[in-house]
Amino acid sequence: MSAPLHGWLILDKPVGLGSTQAVSAVKRALRTGGYPKAKVGHGGTLDPLASGVLPIAIGEATKLSGRMLDADKAYDFTITFGAETSTLDAEGEVVGESAVRPTLAQIEAVLPRFTGPIAQVPPAFSALKVDGKRAYDLARAGEEVVLASRNVVIHELRSSPQRGGGPPAPSVKEGANLERSASLEVGPLLQPAAGPPPRSGEELESITLSARVSKGTYIRSLARDIAYALGTVGHVTMLRRTKAGPFTLESAISLDILDQAARAAELQELLLPLTAGLDDIPVLAVSPEQTVALRQGRTLAGIAAPPGLTLAMLGDTPVALVEVGPETKVVRGFNLMSE
Repeated sequence: MSAPLHGWLILDKPVGLGSTQAVSAVKRALRTGGYPKAKVGHGGTLDPLASGVLPIAIGEATKLSGRMLDADKAYDFTITFGAETSTLDAEGEVVGESAVRPTLAQIEAVLPRFTGPIAQVPPAFSALKVDGKRAYDLARAGEEVVLASRNVVIHELRSSPQRGGGPPAPSVKEGANLERSASLEVGPLLQPAAGPPPRSGEELESITLSARVSKGTYIRSLARDIAYALGTVGHVTMLRRTKAGPFTLESAISLDILDQAARAAELQELLLPLTAGLDDIPVLAVSPEQTVALRQGRTLAGIAAPPGLTLAMLGDTPVALVEVGPETKVVRGFNLMSE
C-alpha cells in the first residue's frame, strides 16, 4: 500500500459538480490508487453552476480548511442584463425584466461604488441559515426569505476588455454519472460567446468582470447590485473562481487528470504540500526537544521570534501552528513524522 497522503489537491471544478461531490471524487481516487484511508475536505464551497479553483485538503491538511474558508477569493463573472432571476443566476426563474442596457463607460463609472468595504444582502438561494433552516430550502419551498445585510470587502473590481462571455470553463456533460465515476467528461460552459471590445457608446447585453473579494462575499449579489446601480436588472451567467487563498488555476487539475493519476497510483505527484496553504505564515525552526514538547501540547518559553501566528518546523516537517508570545502555545498540531 502507498504511503498516507497529506497536502492539497487543487481541482479545476467543472460546472455541474457540487463541492461535496468533488470531495467524493477525490476519496474515490484515493481508493482507486490504493492509498490509505484519509480525511478529505474542501477549502470553500463553490456552487455547482460555478467552475474553477477548489482546494481539496487531504490528511493533516484538513486541519487548515478553516483558514482557507477565511481567505480572499478571486473570480471572473459575466452579468447578463435585462432579466433578474430568483437565484440571481441562470438556474432560476425570471422575476424581473428591464429594457435598459448600459454602455461600457456607464459600467466602469459605477464600479468604484462597489470597491472597498460595502454592505450586501446575500441571495435568498444561499446556504445561510434562517431560524435553523437553510435559506435555499425555504426559498425552494416558496417561502419569503429575508436575509440581513452583511459587510464585505471588494479589494479589486474591474471590467474585461471583452464585451462578455468570459474565459472558457469546464462543465460536466449532460448525462455524466456524478456518483459512480471520478473521471467526468468535461466540455465548454454554455455562455455568451466572448467578442471584440465594445464600441464607444454601444449598449451591452452582458459584461465580464474580475473581482478579488473577502470571505462571505456573494458574487451573485454583487452582480444584482451593479445592475441596479445601472438602472436595470441582471443575473450571473458565468462564474469562475480563479484564486482561493494562495491557490490559483495554474496549479489546478481537471477531474480526468485526477482519475488518470489515481489509476497510475501517482496522486502524490499532483499533491501540493501542507505548507502550500500557509505561504503567508512566518516559519519558526524548532529543535527535536521543542518538537516533542509541542506535540505533547506543552508551551515553550523564551522563543526569540516576533509575536503572532507562526509555523513551527522541524527541518522540512511541519510540527504545529503556534501563537508566539511570552509563552508559545500550540494552535493546531500536525501528526506528521519527520523524514
